[in-house]
Amino acid sequence: MAAESASAIPKGQVDLMDFIDWSGVECLNQSGSNTIVNALKQGYREDEGLNLVSDADEQLLIYIPFNQVIKLHSIVIKGPEEEGPKTVKLFSNKEHMGFSNVNDYPPSDTVVLSEDNLKGKPVTLKYVKFQNVRSVTIFIEDNQQDGETTNVQKIVLYGSTVETTDMKGLKKIEDH
Repeated sequence: MAAESASAIPKGQVDLMDFIDWSGVECLNQSGSNTIVNALKQGYREDEGLNLVSDADEQLLIYIPFNQVIKLHSIVIKGPEEEGPKTVKLFSNKEHMGFSNVNDYPPSDTVVLSEDNLKGKPVTLKYVKFQNVRSVTIFIEDNQQDGETTNVQKIVLYGSTVETTDMKGLKKIEDH
C-alpha cells in the first residue's frame, strides 16, 4: 500500500498536509460523526472505515487554509463507486463561501471524477490558477449516482511551497 501511495505522488510535488492550518479547516454539511478530519488528516484518511459523509443532501463545501503560500498541482479524492464525489469545483483564495454564494464565483477549476480517480488516481489541476494559494475551497456538487449522501474516503492535496522573502533577513542600506 505504501509503495502505491508513493508512486501516486506527482514528480516534484509533495503532500501538502503538513502545511494545512488545521484550526481554520471547515466543512459545511458534514455528518456529525463523519467529519472532514476522517478524509484529510494523516492516519485517519488511510482507514477505510473512517469517511467524510454529507448530511442533509449530497453537497459538501470544504475550506482548507494553509499556514504558508503554496502552489497546488493536483488532488486525490477517493470514494466509493456509488456515493463517491462526481463534480468537484475548486476555488483558490476564496474565503467565507457558503452554499448560498458558491455559484456566484467562477471556480479556478472544475473536475469530474472518474472511477480511476475515486480509486486514488490524482487529478492534475490548471496549475496556472493555483500559484499563490493561501486557501482552497472544494465544492463537491454531486455524487456518482445522484444519491442523497456523498461519501469521501480520502482527500490529498499535492503541490509545493512558494519560496517567500524573509523580511527579517534583509538589512537596511545606509544612506550615504
